[in-house]
Amino acid sequence: MRSQALNRAVKDNLSSYAFLLPWLLGFLVLTFYPMIYSLYLSFTRYNILQPPKWIGIRNYFVMFAGNAEFPRDERFLNSLFVTLRFVFISVPCKLAFALAVAMLMNQKLRLIPFYRTIYYIPTLLGGSVAISVLWRRLFAGDGVINTIVRQLTNGALDPPSWISSPTFAIYTLILLAVWQFGSPMIIFLAGLKQIPQEYYEAASVDGAGKVKQFFSITLPSLSPIIFFNLVMQMISAFQSFTQAYIISGGNGGPVDSTMFYSLYLYLRGFAHSQMGYAAAMAWILLIIIAVLTVLTFRGSNSLVTYGSGE
Repeated sequence: MRSQALNRAVKDNLSSYAFLLPWLLGFLVLTFYPMIYSLYLSFTRYNILQPPKWIGIRNYFVMFAGNAEFPRDERFLNSLFVTLRFVFISVPCKLAFALAVAMLMNQKLRLIPFYRTIYYIPTLLGGSVAISVLWRRLFAGDGVINTIVRQLTNGALDPPSWISSPTFAIYTLILLAVWQFGSPMIIFLAGLKQIPQEYYEAASVDGAGKVKQFFSITLPSLSPIIFFNLVMQMISAFQSFTQAYIISGGNGGPVDSTMFYSLYLYLRGFAHSQMGYAAAMAWILLIIIAVLTVLTFRGSNSLVTYGSGE
C-alpha cells in the first residue's frame, strides 16, 4: 500500500511538472539565459558584428570614474540624474492625482461606470507613439497650448516652445506621465470600496470632519494599496522610453534635458552598436531599481497598516 501511494504521488508530481514544463522552458530560454548572457556581455566590448571581447570592468569604470585613457561618460551620469528627477517628481504627483480621482469616482452618481471608463482611457493610450506625437504637437512653440494662451491674453504673453526648452521639456514628460493615472486609480478605487462605511459613520458621530476622516481613516486603510502602487509605478517610471524618444526626436534633447536612462541605453546599444556598454547600463538599472525597492520595503514597515493592524 505504501509503495502504491508513493507511485501515485510520483505520477502526480510528474503530471504537475509536465504542465509546468512549457513555462519553465520559456523562463530558462527567454528570461534566465538572456539575463546571464547580458551579464557576461557587460564585461565585454561587443558591436554585434564581431564576437564579444573581454575587457573586464572597463564599462563600469567609464560610467562612474574614468581616467585619461578612458574618460568618464558624463552623459551616463546626466541620464541617471534626469531619470531620478523624473521618477521622484512624476510618481508622487501621479499617485496623488490618481487617489483624488478615485475618491471622486467612488461617489454614488449617475453614469459613474461611464466616467470611470473615460478616465481610464489615457492609461490605455498614454504609452503609444500616436499619443507621444500628439503631446509633442500640443507643447510645441506653435502648438495648441501656446495658441490658447496667446488668444486668452490677446498676445500679451508669448510662451516658449515647451518641448524645446531645457528648463521645461522634462515637465512636459512629467505631465504626460501624470496624465496616465488610470491604472493606479482603478487600484485605489478597489481599495476605497473595501473600507467599511461604519468607520466613517463612527467618525462623523465623534465630530470628525472630511479632512480628519481622510487622514485618520482613508490613508491608513489605503496604505497597503499606496505602497503597492508606489513600487509598481516607480519601477515603470525608471523604464520610461517611448515618450522621451518621440518627444525629443530620439536624441534626448534639448541639451540632454530629456535623456532618460532607457533612451541613452538604447542609443548606446543600437545607435552606436555598443552592446557591451548597453548591457552594463542595463545591470546598473536593475541594481538601482532593486536597491530602491528594498529601501521602500524597509521604510514601509512603520507606515503600512494591514487589516490585522500590523
